[in-house]
Amino acid sequence: MTSVLDSSWFYWAVGVAVGLPIGLVILTEVRNALVRRGSGLAKAVGILRNYILPLVALLLLLVQANQVSADATPVRIVGTVLGFVVLILVLSGLNATLFQGAPAGSWRKRIPSIFLDVARFVVIAMGLAIIFSYIWGVKVGGLFTALGISSIVLGLALQNSVGQIISGLLLLFEQPFQLGDWLDTPSARGRVVEVNWRATHIDTGSGLQIMPNSVLSAASFTNLSRPPGDHSIAVVTVFAPGDPPDDVCDVLAKVAGRLPHLRSGALPKAVPKGAGEYQTSIPLVSPADDGAARSTFLRWIWYASRRAGLRLDEAEDDFASPERLQKALRVVAPTLRLSESDREELGPHGRLTRYGADETLQTAGQVPERMTFLVHGRIHLSVRGEDGVVVPIRTIEEGDFIGQTTLTREPVLADAVALGEVTVLQFDREHIEELVGRKPLLLQEIGRAIENRHASVKQALAAAD
Repeated sequence: MTSVLDSSWFYWAVGVAVGLPIGLVILTEVRNALVRRGSGLAKAVGILRNYILPLVALLLLLVQANQVSADATPVRIVGTVLGFVVLILVLSGLNATLFQGAPAGSWRKRIPSIFLDVARFVVIAMGLAIIFSYIWGVKVGGLFTALGISSIVLGLALQNSVGQIISGLLLLFEQPFQLGDWLDTPSARGRVVEVNWRATHIDTGSGLQIMPNSVLSAASFTNLSRPPGDHSIAVVTVFAPGDPPDDVCDVLAKVAGRLPHLRSGALPKAVPKGAGEYQTSIPLVSPADDGAARSTFLRWIWYASRRAGLRLDEAEDDFASPERLQKALRVVAPTLRLSESDREELGPHGRLTRYGADETLQTAGQVPERMTFLVHGRIHLSVRGEDGVVVPIRTIEEGDFIGQTTLTREPVLADAVALGEVTVLQFDREHIEELVGRKPLLLQEIGRAIENRHASVKQALAAAD
């Protein structure tokens, strides 16, 4: 009688009975360690523990312990399932090691997902072909031949469509732009909102431009969003040949420097181009601000050039006519306690001018050189808190004034911004000093206005905290 110890199946059974629990324990600890580290290999180790190891144990028990023939259907079924799970393990391991931990900007990170899907499909197809050929004895050579011939026929029939798809895939792989980038192409300028296999969708602001990837990949275009933080626009303006170029460049640079769209830390620059033309380079945060920045700059420079006595587009400014000046004096007369003789004496020294909507008339910390009286429109006063938040103070109506600290030569505490177009009448410091020297009550009123403005600023800041 043959002893159990002399049978080969006994050692295989004992080996499986002992090795399977030990292997499960080891793989469990390895998987837990990988999960704690956030490694992508934890999923692959989980597949190895939950599926492959038990299937290998079952296959060994069938073939070695029970002496079941390798050609038996149960063995072939277990072998097929094991081969398919091994295929999944290989795909999971490659994805975790090559692509999940890829550094930003590397070629592994730039590979489009469609490339990975196609590669997975090819690997799975080859793996299944090997499994069916090796385990089930299926001849797959004829199948691959038929697929190859079919691919050639389909490729010739659909070469235009396939060419666009390939162009799209190459464009996705190279990634010369990303979603949200601004492109300047021969046929469109706008923001990229979608990129698919066939075409790139560009939002031009007036519609959606659909550009086939085959056309875009063969064309030369500019990515306005790269490198980041390096975008600017150039605005060309024309002044009269008699205007001093240095004065014109100074006004252009100052107006551009007050634009809300200006990139932080960047400075605009204006240079003459000859024949009365000047080019102003304005650094912006994003190409999305191009239109708003350009329109605001051109609007503000219209007002600023007239305040500076410059002739934009060679046009003369006849706004400050004697009739308008007298009307403005009548508006501010109650505030300054002006008599008829006072208006006649002070009138020639007044400066009637305008500011555009959202223009800044005074900045906190500035020592004003003149007093500004509001003739038409409204002016909003505000102050910035320690955290940079804008805190509103009050709105100035017609007849009121700003720049009252010109008499005390102290810096103002609030910003003054025009709400719509405003018309103001300005007097230099010396003329206001002469006037209050003759009118002690007016000096007291201006002193009270300075104290009230200071109190309003402190109260607004306290309420904002």
